[in-house]
Amino acid sequence: MAEYGAEGEVTQRRLGVKEQQNGELTDSELPVDERKQRDREEREALVLWKKPLLTLHYFTLELLITIKEWIWRLWQQRQTVFGLLILLILLSIAYRIEGTHQKHVRYIEKKTLWCAYWVGLGILSSVGLGTGLHTFLLYLGPHIASVTLAAYECGSVDFPEPPYPDQIVCPQHETSEQGSNGSISLWTIISKVRLEACMWGAGTAIGELPPYFMARAARLSGADPDDEDYQKFEEMLDQTQSAQDFATRVKVAVQKLIQKVGFFGILACASIPNPLFDLAGITCGHFLVPFWTFFGATLIGKAVIKMHIQKLFVIITFSRHIVEQMVSLIGAVPLLGAALQKPFREYLEAQKAKLHHRAGEGIPTEENWLSWLFEKVVVIMVCFFVCSIVNSMAQSYAKRKQQGKYSEDKTE
Repeated sequence: MAEYGAEGEVTQRRLGVKEQQNGELTDSELPVDERKQRDREEREALVLWKKPLLTLHYFTLELLITIKEWIWRLWQQRQTVFGLLILLILLSIAYRIEGTHQKHVRYIEKKTLWCAYWVGLGILSSVGLGTGLHTFLLYLGPHIASVTLAAYECGSVDFPEPPYPDQIVCPQHETSEQGSNGSISLWTIISKVRLEACMWGAGTAIGELPPYFMARAARLSGADPDDEDYQKFEEMLDQTQSAQDFATRVKVAVQKLIQKVGFFGILACASIPNPLFDLAGITCGHFLVPFWTFFGATLIGKAVIKMHIQKLFVIITFSRHIVEQMVSLIGAVPLLGAALQKPFREYLEAQKAKLHHRAGEGIPTEENWLSWLFEKVVVIMVCFFVCSIVNSMAQSYAKRKQQGKYSEDKTE
């Protein structure tokens, strides 16, 4: 009895020390649910605006670990990497040697970089389960709108290259304003922006792959997944219908549709603007849906069907008569209508002047406050996205530390 009493006193002392050091219990004897909830709250508090120095420190350590892991993976695939390096060297030699092939090389280079740019923006938009950069609103949507406004103003989509796509200028043989109203069809504008739109859609489909592979690997290995979104997904499946709120029931309905219908269920969910599709990758990976069934349906839905829906919406919204009606409606606002309408009209007139610019002529350099405001919004959203990456990687390192601590407690 004396021995048990002494052991109890030692345990209490250890707990007391931990309470003094951390302010709360950190012992492995704490209930699992409470421990996970406490750890999650600690990680969520690790953000730049609360703990900047610690967050940056953890971000740097996690970045070094990630780089080390990628170097190790590349070393394991060193034969493939060596083959790709040889191919890149040969392409570089062909790129630098002068000859008649340079015309084709320049064309391929331009198209490849253009496609890679939009694919990258698409990946940034969908990766991260809803925390990605909204590149459609910031880049693709404004690009389609600019092409639409220019097409109706110029009466053609044969913009000179260069400067297109960096700058849109009406072609020299542009038609008169009366003729341009009826010479541009909806299909012509759709065809002009089809490549970049499809590449962006393909990028969003690629961005859905990491959750799919993570959930599939966790299901096949039977191990406890190191991902909170997957854990929440499993908890959602275990909940009874009476305990689910409306949002959870909708997510379960999407999950059941994908599970039962398969390819066409994934295609239907990917073909419409659907924020709940973030769970599609986890759902398909968890239920071991074949890769090409998942990726094929996602690619067709996002890069073909959904992109044409979004393109039609933007093109119709920014067609000439719709834009003029919207500007007129702004002027109908009581008291502030005229003041609000003026900058919009000035912006449209400035854009039209740029479209009719010719070599040797001066370009109006006066900046409109609408374009200034949009640029600042883009900068703010990009900065927020970068901060979210830093916070996420710092929280990942904090989770590594927590898991390592509990592993040590179990071995003691």
